[in-house]
Amino acid sequence: MTNTLAERIRGLASLFWREVAKFGAVGGVAFVIDNGLTYYLMHGPMTDSEAKARFVGATVATVFSWIANRLWTFRHRRQANILREFLMFVLINGIGIGISTGFTALAKYSMGVTDKNMLFAAGIVGILVATVVRFFAYRFLVFNQELDQEPEFSHDHELIEHHHVARPAGREAQPAPEDPEVRARQE
Repeated sequence: MTNTLAERIRGLASLFWREVAKFGAVGGVAFVIDNGLTYYLMHGPMTDSEAKARFVGATVATVFSWIANRLWTFRHRRQANILREFLMFVLINGIGIGISTGFTALAKYSMGVTDKNMLFAAGIVGILVATVVRFFAYRFLVFNQELDQEPEFSHDHELIEHHHVARPAGREAQPAPEDPEVRARQE
């Protein structure tokens, strides 16, 4: 039992870090798209509309991010209802865009920052905060299908839902006979 539990926990941790790595790779590309487009717009067509430039850059990066996360990062957790998944993704990203745009707007309008590079940096800080929010929201709200179809993760929910049965005093728990280790000792 202990080995099985430890193996499952290691499997879940490994899956979690693989998802984090893939999410980070997708996020890195989205970061370049978002900031590249924002920088271009801030220093070009939207020179007096820094918060709007951040909004446009973030929106384009969001579309890329949904496609990449759906097809790669969380491909084993995609929902059957693609419209619901997309709407949840848009909602979560709307919150994320609000955070990153809000940092830029806060710096400009509340703090009186006028330097474009400082406003750009404020948006990057907002992106970092929004990234943490997005990962957990994607993982638990958007791409949240169970992994029960994968054999090595098929019983992971039991780790959380496992209930111990109270036993009368003086009686030890008897191992389940279907446990291969128990069968080997009994033979």
